[in-house]
Amino acid sequence: MAAAASLTEPTVLAHTKSQLFPEDDSDSYVVADTQFARDQWVEDREIAAEVTSALAPFNHVRVGSGYPDLIGVRRLEAEYLAVDRLGDEPPLVVVEAKGRKRGGVDVQRGIVQAYDRLGEANVAFVSAPAGAITATDRTLARQLNVGVLGVEADGSIEVLERPRVVGNRTAEEATAIRFQASAQGVADRNFSLNHPKNYLAVPLALAHDRDHRALLDAHVISAVDGAIDGAAFLGLIDERGASYRLTSLGQEVVRFALREYPALDDALAAFEQWQRSRKRFRDLAPRWGQLARRVVFEYPATELLVTELQTMHDDGLGRPSLVDLVTWLHEQHPTFTVELFLRGDEDVRERALTADGELRTPVLEEGASYHSPTVFQLKAMLFHAGILTERGSEPTNLDPRTDEWGLCEPLSRRR
Repeated sequence: MAAAASLTEPTVLAHTKSQLFPEDDSDSYVVADTQFARDQWVEDREIAAEVTSALAPFNHVRVGSGYPDLIGVRRLEAEYLAVDRLGDEPPLVVVEAKGRKRGGVDVQRGIVQAYDRLGEANVAFVSAPAGAITATDRTLARQLNVGVLGVEADGSIEVLERPRVVGNRTAEEATAIRFQASAQGVADRNFSLNHPKNYLAVPLALAHDRDHRALLDAHVISAVDGAIDGAAFLGLIDERGASYRLTSLGQEVVRFALREYPALDDALAAFEQWQRSRKRFRDLAPRWGQLARRVVFEYPATELLVTELQTMHDDGLGRPSLVDLVTWLHEQHPTFTVELFLRGDEDVRERALTADGELRTPVLEEGASYHSPTVFQLKAMLFHAGILTERGSEPTNLDPRTDEWGLCEPLSRRR
C-alpha cells in the first residue's frame, strides 16, 4: 500500500487510461490534458518517457468549469458501472487523477472536480493510489455519483465505487471528442482517398444485385476498402456487422443516379470514364459535383470550416493560409481544431500546445505537424465539390504558410 501511495499523478493517470481505454479498442477515443505533456511534474520529478507516450495524444478540453485529466468515449465494461444499460451511444467518460504531492494525496478534491464534470459528461471517475483512498472519500464519492478507482504500484486497478451513467447536455468542447470517437472522426480511421466520386459510387455498388466490391474494383477504384470507409465517414452507408446498408443520404445518391441514367450499370460506367482524371469534379460532371457538394457538406467539419472561413472573409482575410486558419479556429473552437488538424502523436501535440492548451505558432509552420486526412484528403474533396479554391497537399509537400484555404464563392457583406 505504501508503494501505491507514492505514485505520482501522471503515473496514476497512465495506469488508469490503460485499463479504461485499452489500445486494442478501435471504437474508442481518448485524450489526456496538455499539462501531462511536459517533462517535469511536482517537486522537480521527471515524467518518464513511457508515461508520456502512454498518455498521448493530448488536448486541453473544457468540461464543466475545468479541464479533466482524461476525457474519452468508450463503452465501458459492466465492472466499472453501477448499471449495465448505456443507451445507443457510448458514454463520454472523464477522469480526475490524484497522486502524491507535498502534503499527501488530495482525493476529496479529485472527487469534487470529477463531480463538476457531470454537467456535460456521462460518467466521472477519480483515480488515486489505493492506499490513499479512505472510507470518507468513498462515502463522498457515492453521494456525488463519482466512481473511485484504486491504483496499485504494479499498475493494477480496483474499482472501489461504481458510478451510474447519467444523461447531460454536451458542450461543444466535449462534442469534439465524441466526433473523434464516431464513424465520422478523423483519428486512426479516416479518409484515405482524395476524390468524392470514389465515395459516391459506393451506394450505387451496394444497391446493385452484383458483388459491390467487384463493381467498385472494376468501375471506380482498386482501393475498395478506402472507398467503403470513406462512404461510412460521409454518412452514405452504415456498417452492420460484416455487411452494410444504405443510409437515407446514400439512398438519395442512388435515386439521383437512377434519374440521370437508365440503370445503375450505366451510372457505374460513367464513373469508370472519370478514373484518373485530374479535372475538378464540379467541372468534369457538374450535376454529380453539386451532389458531391451536398454530401460533403453533411460531414460535420465542413460546415464549421465554411462558417469560419466566411467570417474570416468578412473580416478582410479572404485567402487565409493554413496557419491563419488554424490560429483563427483555435480561438473559436480549440478542442475541435486540435483534433481536426494536428497529428495525434505525442511529439506534435507536446510541441504544438502549451500546458494551458495554447498554440505555439512555429510548430504550425511545419507541414509534418498536420493530419493528412484533413489537409490532403478532406481539403481535396472540398476542392472537387467546388467549396475551396485549392486542392489539398500531403504534409510532406505542405508549406502551411502559403497553403491557401479560400472559399470559391464567399458571400459579400451587405453595405
